[in-house]
Amino acid sequence: MRKPIIAGNWKMNKTLTESKTFVTSIIPLVNNINECEIIIAPPYIALDAVNQLLNNTSISLAAQNISTEKEGAFTGDISINMIKSCNCSHVIIGHSEQRLYHNENNQKCHIKCKLSLENDITPIYCVGETLAEREANKTLAVIKNQLLECLDDISLESKEIIIAYEPVWAIGTGKVATPEQAQDVHTFIRDTLAKEKGETVANKTRILYGGSVKPDNIDDLIKQPDIDGALVGGACLKADSFVELINKTNYVTH
Repeated sequence: MRKPIIAGNWKMNKTLTESKTFVTSIIPLVNNINECEIIIAPPYIALDAVNQLLNNTSISLAAQNISTEKEGAFTGDISINMIKSCNCSHVIIGHSEQRLYHNENNQKCHIKCKLSLENDITPIYCVGETLAEREANKTLAVIKNQLLECLDDISLESKEIIIAYEPVWAIGTGKVATPEQAQDVHTFIRDTLAKEKGETVANKTRILYGGSVKPDNIDDLIKQPDIDGALVGGACLKADSFVELINKTNYVTH
């Protein structure tokens, strides 16, 4: 059985004070959640403060990215050891905004995923196609390439990676893939994992959907057999909508 996940990616939102206020407000609202894993990814400046607030809770902490380098003259970057020092258990890798604005590619994602796994931090690896790629019927080819190039020579028998399918055309646009469209891609991702990494790895890997996920569309998405939760953007920034997403996912297992 795969436990569902609701992961909130705050992106470049919330000051330090706002971050602490938000986390303090949601902790009592999700104390009794047992059947849904909760992950939040604040901006870097808030990681340490949020980590301290999350002590004795079931909420996990994620960083929004890491450098391919462990240390050195890389102004503006954040290292694997830095996020480890804040007790991050997860890190988002390959988000479409990093690919679009910061020249992230599959080769860099490969290095980052290996680095994370070597340090016992679970990558949330993002894959997805642009609108032009979907209209050209290249969706599956693009995603296969993203999976193969990133996961090449990475063993997952004793490690976990979380895959997030985020159609780029649906992120922050209000558009959302239909549950059937999302399920088709999730099935393809799981089948690809089975061929490349084996059935055991494929069956245990949790695959999230990301792309304008909201409380009013999560029900139909999470019913799909290969959708194991969501990587949430805008809807995770307000306590009421984030908690509603968690509550709606709390009783679903695949």
